Amino acid sequence: MRRARGDLIFLLVLVFLLAIGGCGGEDEDVAQQHEMPETAPEGVVEYYIQSREHAEGALSYGYEPPVGGHHNPVWQNCGFYDRRVRDEYAVHSMEHGAVWITYDLGLPQEQKDALRQLASEQPYVLASLYPRLPAPVVATAWGYQLQLEGTDDPRLQQFVDAFQQGPQTPEPGEPCTDGIGEPLQNS
Repeated sequence: MRRARGDLIFLLVLVFLLAIGGCGGEDEDVAQQHEMPETAPEGVVEYYIQSREHAEGALSYGYEPPVGGHHNPVWQNCGFYDRRVRDEYAVHSMEHGAVWITYDLGLPQEQKDALRQLASEQPYVLASLYPRLPAPVVATAWGYQLQLEGTDDPRLQQFVDAFQQGPQTPEPGEPCTDGIGEPLQNS
């Protein structure tokens, strides 16, 4: 009987240790720095992302727009939005490999149209309005960000090419559809 109890305690301790070892593995993977893609345009800033856990409710990020981190379990459908989308949903889309292009309210209509076209041509591009941006257009991928003066800057397409489903993507190939939101369709 003592041996059975000892075996049970041993098994419980083993299960506990395995559980602890399994926890945080996701964060350890996230914390790894990725090498900047050779095709990344000049001016890209890299950020260290410590976690990518699912969390409900409004979340606080250290950057606007956020570059990664905790996020809602539901992702934002990729495409073009003429309104702001929730950060928590957009961050989840970036975890799936999306490039999130945010634009200022004062961006000229022809540049908004260019973003709408870009988002319709690329399966992992999310474009949305965002107040108080540090630049008229900001392109963000998981852990990377580029500030731009407009959509006519060739670095925008270079950023999309380098980071859409890029090596920094924690969950490449996961969907950017069947989440939340209805992007505007091209007419």
